[in-house]
Amino acid sequence: MPKKRSGGGLSPTQQAAKFLGVSVLAGAVMAGIALPAAGALGLAAKGSVQSFDEIPANLKSPQLSQRTTILDNQGKQIASVYSRDRTVVDLKDMSPYIQKAIVAIEDARFYQHGAIDLKGVLRALNKNAQEGGVAQGASTLTQQLVKNYFIEEAGDDPTKVAEATQQTLGRKIKELKYAIQTEEKLGKKKILENYLNITFFGEQAYGVEAASQRYFSKHAKDLNLQESALLAGIVQSPSRYDPVNDEAEATKRRNTVLQRMADVGDISQKEADQAKQTPLGLHPSRPRNGCITAVRGAGFFCDYVRDVVLNDPVFGRTKESRAKLWNQGGLTIRTTLDPQAQDSVQASIKNHVYQSDPVATAATIVEPGTGKILAMGQSRPYGFGTNETQINLSVNSDMGGGAGYQPGSTFKPIVAAAAIEGGKPPTQKYPSPYEMPYPSPVQACDGKVWRNDPNNPAKLQNENESEHGPYGMKEATAKSVNTYYVQLISDIGICPVTDMANRMGVRRADGRAIDQAPSIALGTQEMSPLTMANAYATFASRGMYCTPIAIESITQKVGSAEKSLQVPKSTCSRAMSEKTADTISTILKGVVEDGTGQQAGLGDRPSAGKTGTTDERYAAWFVGYTPNMAGAVWVGDPAHKRQMKNITIGGVYNEKVYGGQVPGPIWRDMMTGALTGKPVEDFNLINIPDDHKKGDGQGKGQGGTDGGNNGTSTGGIGGLIGGLTDGGTADGGTVNGGTTGGTIGGATPAPTFSLPGNFIQGQTNGGTNGNGNGGWRG
Repeated sequence: MPKKRSGGGLSPTQQAAKFLGVSVLAGAVMAGIALPAAGALGLAAKGSVQSFDEIPANLKSPQLSQRTTILDNQGKQIASVYSRDRTVVDLKDMSPYIQKAIVAIEDARFYQHGAIDLKGVLRALNKNAQEGGVAQGASTLTQQLVKNYFIEEAGDDPTKVAEATQQTLGRKIKELKYAIQTEEKLGKKKILENYLNITFFGEQAYGVEAASQRYFSKHAKDLNLQESALLAGIVQSPSRYDPVNDEAEATKRRNTVLQRMADVGDISQKEADQAKQTPLGLHPSRPRNGCITAVRGAGFFCDYVRDVVLNDPVFGRTKESRAKLWNQGGLTIRTTLDPQAQDSVQASIKNHVYQSDPVATAATIVEPGTGKILAMGQSRPYGFGTNETQINLSVNSDMGGGAGYQPGSTFKPIVAAAAIEGGKPPTQKYPSPYEMPYPSPVQACDGKVWRNDPNNPAKLQNENESEHGPYGMKEATAKSVNTYYVQLISDIGICPVTDMANRMGVRRADGRAIDQAPSIALGTQEMSPLTMANAYATFASRGMYCTPIAIESITQKVGSAEKSLQVPKSTCSRAMSEKTADTISTILKGVVEDGTGQQAGLGDRPSAGKTGTTDERYAAWFVGYTPNMAGAVWVGDPAHKRQMKNITIGGVYNEKVYGGQVPGPIWRDMMTGALTGKPVEDFNLINIPDDHKKGDGQGKGQGGTDGGNNGTSTGGIGGLIGGLTDGGTADGGTVNGGTTGGTIGGATPAPTFSLPGNFIQGQTNGGTNGNGNGGWRG
């Protein structure tokens, strides 16, 4: 907003016109309030008085914009943010010198006149006429206060600011009437207090407390004589008398104020002369505003808190009302951020991924059962420089994040949860060959069916040729077998999976709906770390999903009082049964103990989790949890351009990056520090029989016969790829090709595979005509 006040920054011509208007206005006011209308002046005044009387007498002091303080869950400051840097203080907390200085230089007869100083108007007109210019102003402190009210109400809207400062007779009449009302309502001391809290002192400082901190790094109550005179002198023209940028001009103005204080008897001439000889004594503090100043690397969390206030209807029905609340400030926001967890996240990130690395990492920790966000950090810090960013890599795009990142195999437990919740046992087996076409058709939502293109079928494969089934769910998850999970989603259908994802708060980071295609089982839909951490917290809390929250309480300063504001509460709902969640925890505990996530293990503290690595290694993940904390770690190129092959990250060379290899240790270290001193809790485990070995003849076939494994398997490969529709029989339902013997897996996850060009894009609502792989029909 413009850094100007009444009497500052006007040309001599403009000021002369202003005082001409003031003289006419004085006549108008006198005519309307105390004198009968007579002659030409009376007629002119009569019209003005009519307008004057029609102005509603309903001026209210605005809620002054102040700084907002953001605290962690221990009450320690994270950051200070403000639209206008202002701290409102009582008159008793302002030095007597600043009170006397501002009155002496701005309105010496403040305590003798009412809202309007007619004697001052006449004196100013006479003085200005004698000197042929504008030497004195005529606005009282009360009038200036009212004008600042209008400016404050205008906020940062340039049109409203222009209206509040326009030099018109109509605005001046309105200002005068409100000045009279203000004088009657508040009294002199409160007017002076409000004026010193609202007026602009330059250098982003609004109000005397902020100005005292800005120029002298001290409280307003501790200002001495010469410091007070300097601040009082700035008010007339903050840019012209800025002591930081023009010490000589500021010194002249300060000495003018000192002399004026002596002239009106506030100080002796000797005191004034001595003070004039002193240096300005500046000890400036640089303005520190915004989330960029946050401690503990919590700048992105700070931004997230801001976005919550600006977007959540609990803070106002409209976008404008929420923005007004934020800009007015004066808020003390106690957040959910846990300093121990935040420090641990930042330390782990710093140890494993350098700011200058070609890829980045982002990590988030939440509390199961409450939705509280405990920590949020990333390797590229908050800022505008090289390898810095203002994009929060941990959250969705509507909360300041990007478009998200494919979570890869960390999505598989959601598929498993949907299957178990729907009645599939954790011992469910599928042939799971090394390579296979996508099974087709697959039931989607709303009666639609997904079909692979028979002429150019989309295929997938596991990470290693040694990975081939049959597998049960526990082993397939531990080894992150792609073909198992595609057979699983093809068996149960797509809709149960998307429904489960929705109940767990799992949505695409860009706000789009999850695609209706079986490839979603392999994590092809872009998600954010916060989304994945909070989803896994559902497993940790035995099936209860809680919406994420970042704010515990807010108080707002209103005058000298404080009031509590309503804040968003986490909404918890059952996403799955306790037994389903406990079964998933049992399966994912095995991933950490014996599978691809061994490097993420927490030693004696029970933990569970899942690795994820996407096609061409654009992203790698580890998402895991203990009963009392859940966390997600993503590593990759936010621009989705740099493949993580033959790459050095954190000073360590990697031929290929796997979820358990880079994100896993980051997760391990951040969770170890975050959980230090916290109770060691165990999961409620489910007894899942070990998978039967190949060739044992177990598993009754429903969809077709798997001739290569000496037995049949539920949803066998023949039925899945043989064209089964609506429970009908498969065309050519048997297949050969199952292999026997050999080893399975290894401690590296299977990444998402390459898809043919239009595999996802080929889906339509109305049906397909065969164009594009992966089309589906209604």
